[in-house]
Amino acid sequence: MTQQTKQHAANIITLSRILMVFVVVVLFHMGFWERVTAVILTILVIYLDSLDGLVARKLGVASEFGALFDITGDRIVEHVYWIYYSSVGIVSVWVPIIFISRSFIVDTLRSVAYAKEGKTPFGEKTMMKSPITRFLTASPVSRTIYAVGKVIAFVLLGIILTLQEGYERVSHWLSPRMFGDLILITEIIVWIVVVMNLLRGIPVIIDGRYYLFEREYPKELKDN
Repeated sequence: MTQQTKQHAANIITLSRILMVFVVVVLFHMGFWERVTAVILTILVIYLDSLDGLVARKLGVASEFGALFDITGDRIVEHVYWIYYSSVGIVSVWVPIIFISRSFIVDTLRSVAYAKEGKTPFGEKTMMKSPITRFLTASPVSRTIYAVGKVIAFVLLGIILTLQEGYERVSHWLSPRMFGDLILITEIIVWIVVVMNLLRGIPVIIDGRYYLFEREYPKELKDN
């Protein structure tokens, strides 16, 4: 396997999960069993999020583009889920608003850091300066907790959407009160994930404040 083929393998995984999330949305618009399939695919989509980076490291082809493409995949996947769940009324509209706004700000800072100084979001040339920022955004503990939180939230929301379509199939063991409790627990988890998203984004903004108030870059950008 050539070096280029190895690099393509990791990027194909990222691209696959991007495409898969749109398949999930289509399935959620269909019947009960299609929605069950969508929930299962949701778990796979999130699993592929960790697999692409693992493959790149195992094959020794981790790259700056691969890292940035992985982040792009993350953004598309989570935004599609939040927007869709909000559009069908099981998530507050403020959830996608918060996620999208945070993503634009953080990713703009990361793009400027990369364009001006070759700084990357993670790794040896990371733009992150403070230990707290590196812990919240790049440490295995923080990333794992956040990823697990998103998996639980997306899956539970998918289950709620599935049960809304075919509640009569499970009504013999899931009472209306239990279903209501499931909705409440899911809502709490969703807002916990929202808070984690902000906690992982605010330190990046603080560390990247130099780029927000730097006067040269806007002028250079305008001249280009």
